[in-house]
Amino acid sequence: MSYHSQIVNVDNTIQVIVFSLGDERYGVEISQVKEIILPTQITRIPNVPGFVEGVLNLRGQIATIINLRKRLGKESKKNDENTRIIVIEYNNATIGMMVDSVSEVKYLSSQNIEEIPKFLALRDDSKFLKGVGKLEDGLLTLMDLKELFSEEELKEIRG
Repeated sequence: MSYHSQIVNVDNTIQVIVFSLGDERYGVEISQVKEIILPTQITRIPNVPGFVEGVLNLRGQIATIINLRKRLGKESKKNDENTRIIVIEYNNATIGMMVDSVSEVKYLSSQNIEEIPKFLALRDDSKFLKGVGKLEDGLLTLMDLKELFSEEELKEIRG
């Protein structure tokens, strides 16, 4: 066994993509992300939940685009040069989540991840929160993007 694999086995490190919504930083495991793209022409769709921006053609595949700010109950913001779409594949649906910016990829060891405080974990709308990562320059809320939507919402998103 090599020295490096001993460290990985002992330290249980995950790789996260760091993104921002306003002043708040979030992280999502890189294994959940299919790709990160620049926003392009989004086609609006009538009668969808308010957090759905519309759809776009992603190399021949239709992706539903979600405004993550709206989904989390935050005030909407106009797109700028930093806006990105994080694309995931979930339950036979391609979903793109619009975020303010994507800054970097970080490695987090299990020793630097704390559980969500109990009073937050009990809330229904916090099921997508996985923990809090401790970095040298502050904290990072870890999300499970696949838990952001109820089954009913996924049915609406898929059409």
